[in-house]
Amino acid sequence: MTTEDQLDYSMMTTEGIAANSPIMLVPENLILSSSKAKQELSDTPGVADAVSYLGRLGASREVPQFYFFLKILMEYERAEGSTWYPWLNSLPRLFYNSVSMTDFCYECLPPLVFQLSRAERVKFDNFFDALKKVTAFSDITREDRDLAKWAFNVVYTRCWGPDNDKQIVPMGDMFNHGTETEIGISYDEEGNCNIYTIRDVPPGSPLRMSYGDPTNPSFLFARYGFLDESSPATFCKIINIQPTDELKNLGCDHSRMLFYKDSGAVSEEVWDVLLYSQVLKSDKNVQQQFYQAHMTGDYDTKRAIHQHYFYQTASALKKHVDTFLKQLDDLSAKGVGKDLNEHPRLPLILRHNEFVKETFLRVKAQVDPMVAQAAGEAVYS
Repeated sequence: MTTEDQLDYSMMTTEGIAANSPIMLVPENLILSSSKAKQELSDTPGVADAVSYLGRLGASREVPQFYFFLKILMEYERAEGSTWYPWLNSLPRLFYNSVSMTDFCYECLPPLVFQLSRAERVKFDNFFDALKKVTAFSDITREDRDLAKWAFNVVYTRCWGPDNDKQIVPMGDMFNHGTETEIGISYDEEGNCNIYTIRDVPPGSPLRMSYGDPTNPSFLFARYGFLDESSPATFCKIINIQPTDELKNLGCDHSRMLFYKDSGAVSEEVWDVLLYSQVLKSDKNVQQQFYQAHMTGDYDTKRAIHQHYFYQTASALKKHVDTFLKQLDDLSAKGVGKDLNEHPRLPLILRHNEFVKETFLRVKAQVDPMVAQAAGEAVYS
């Protein structure tokens, strides 16, 4: 285990480890799960009312995590009497994710990260309001917003698994995220968690798992509070398009509409969605021809339509890139001179904005010459 700041820990090799070597085994009885928490807490005074309250708010999908949240708080109240006390005592006290940000921090966030962050904050607010109905907890616990925020962050930054049965594997939760991963996870017939290497790992290397889609660093930033600079690409940040079924079939998705970090390349899905939704919206016949060509694999027709409208599509993309770059500068400028003791997450937000800006500048370096050339060809023709 290693740490850079004595606040958070991760795993690293001290000597080379061969592929398929065991790293860690966590016994079933130490693994926390939302289903176990539900079984333990369902009859606890006030829990049914709290769960019903979340349902009325439209937050039923988060109920498994809410049981987990209550379990963490219950073990916190048990203190040294808890089986999990040593693990709980090792967890970070300071988080940098969206739930921990100040209201001013939100003012410095680009639109997509702002939306994702607000969604996380709403979840927490709902949990904290529901907690007040659980009379089994002390008044101090029910009214302690910072404690509730800590428990919420423990759950959402350290659990994995299917929505209906989230798990936290103590010690297994110490592995950091990586686009390139070194470890795999499996469960034996008794439910014990086995963690092993999936490739040869040289000495002095991190041991990492994946926390989610590596092409969506905005989600990782909002949920976990770190900037994944190893991400190969980022969503193109075009979020003002209503994702109809047709657009979804064309690739309108965060994981497919990508700008590539190192090359500035633009994924095919970005071109397709922009052409269909913005350029062709006034010509329904050509719009349908393009869509049918895409769905039937008629790439010659699809390519011909792209070529005919290339100047308009590239211009729309250039406008988006230029507008977003200006927006990033304006957002980051708000943070200049602010008290970092009051807003300790601000430096990370500014790093995030700069990371996105660098990617967009590489895209701009690719798109600007395309538009200029297409404009010249249009004038010449």
